[in-house]
Amino acid sequence: MAEARPELITGEDGRTRCSWGTSSEDYRAYHDQEWGRAVHGESRLFERITLEAFQSGLAWITILRKRENFRAAFRDFDAEQVAAFGEDDVTRLLGDPGIVRNRAKINAAVRNARAVLEVRSRVEGGLDALIWSFAPDRAAPAPRRSADVPATTPESAALAKALKRHGFAFVGPTTAYAAMQACGLVNDHFLGCHARDAAGAPEGAKKIGTGAAGRRS
Repeated sequence: MAEARPELITGEDGRTRCSWGTSSEDYRAYHDQEWGRAVHGESRLFERITLEAFQSGLAWITILRKRENFRAAFRDFDAEQVAAFGEDDVTRLLGDPGIVRNRAKINAAVRNARAVLEVRSRVEGGLDALIWSFAPDRAAPAPRRSADVPATTPESAALAKALKRHGFAFVGPTTAYAAMQACGLVNDHFLGCHARDAAGAPEGAKKIGTGAAGRRS
């Protein structure tokens, strides 16, 4: 029986990391500098939702290494520009070897850009307020092992439901939770990982009602 990979690994730089963050330089930079840290702003959150959807069924490293290509292909995730994409743009993207060429996911990205604009017009604070209204009220205990990290939570299920209600696609509870991890709504770095303290405790939600961001009249 193969020996289980340790949850934490101390690198040559003396820093202890979640083991997944040590498997390549790309992962290490992402683990140390981005994952678990608070992300705000419409385009940055739209990017995370889009990339998590493209990652479905693939290794995250595949998406990470293509991220700059995705940014170029999707106009730096400017929702207004992507929402205006037509069939010619979809054809262009299907021919772009720098991204993941999946028609369903590309169509979902365009649909989601239009949903972002819908959220902007109907929710006070837009996509940022909507997503962050589903941050857990309390930080969970630091995970010690992979089994302590859930695939979904009640908050991620509620977030996925809210996004779908606004017209988003490819945002089930698992994808929503991955986005929550990536955007710092939760901090799932293992106990003892140097990046856990660097990321800090999640900000928590600026709750509007009971988790659904308020609508404009």
